[in-house]
Amino acid sequence: MSDIITESSAKPAEFETHLRNVDLNLLTVFDAVMQLQNITRAANMLGMSQPAVSNAVARLKVMFNDDLFVRFGRGIQPTMRARQLFGPVRQALQLVMNELPGAGFDPSISMRQFNVAICSPLDKRLTSQVLHAVDTLASSVSIKLQTIVNDNIEHQLRYQNIEFMISYRKFERPDFCNEPLFNDELVLVAAQNHPRISPYMSDEKYLREKHAVMMIDRFYSFSAPYYDDPELQSLIAYQGTDLYSVMEVVSKTDMVALVPRWLAQANTGILNLSVIPLPWMKNQLTCYLSWHESSSKDRGNMWMKSLLSQCVLTL
Repeated sequence: MSDIITESSAKPAEFETHLRNVDLNLLTVFDAVMQLQNITRAANMLGMSQPAVSNAVARLKVMFNDDLFVRFGRGIQPTMRARQLFGPVRQALQLVMNELPGAGFDPSISMRQFNVAICSPLDKRLTSQVLHAVDTLASSVSIKLQTIVNDNIEHQLRYQNIEFMISYRKFERPDFCNEPLFNDELVLVAAQNHPRISPYMSDEKYLREKHAVMMIDRFYSFSAPYYDDPELQSLIAYQGTDLYSVMEVVSKTDMVALVPRWLAQANTGILNLSVIPLPWMKNQLTCYLSWHESSSKDRGNMWMKSLLSQCVLTL
């Protein structure tokens, strides 16, 4: 019995001794270097000298038994181990910061700027509601919205250059979080005087038409998921930068296009378009709010997430 007690009681002591030997301030350096991937800029952000940050990075390498950062161009690039550590370390730091006196997020006085990416065409539907909500609930808080999304978006979300993304596609990686916001219905649009289009369209007729799409070579393009099949790609006769341009071209030609019903209905009168249902295909689109797990405990991000979720309730 005494042997068991001695063994079990030794473990906490060993753990405490090990933790006392760790300089937890090094984790704030790790967080800054991971975000900026540049020693000089990280030093400026932390109010430290460059040699001090370099020394801290050297100690971090010993602590985690990994290079953590390697030279890349004029900056540095994190190793796989560093990328694995970033989420847990950032969340741990955020939990501590949340409990410090005066560290909470008060939207009535905060002057924080949030950066949100909204993929087309959702920007046309949500931008005014989001801006109005922020201005009404937190006039000192600012929000920057952008529709330009590329294959660097995961990096921007992971290192919080952008806090949230709103799109019809979700991130499949386990370190990203996705929350469904609402569902849209997909419809087909064509010019009202199109010689072959009617409300009784079929799959067979659909595959005979030329299609206009939002550029499918762009990351998170609205149209891309519907034209993965090479047979469908052969139907594409026009690629536009946004769905409004696509609909305008469709209204003046014999092409057809897939768009959300709300966008079609908002422009049928303006562009003289016909709206055709799509009973032969999966026509439900889910809009997602996505973010990186490392920002989940940030109280400011939690507030903004709630605000963005509330904005869609009035749609």
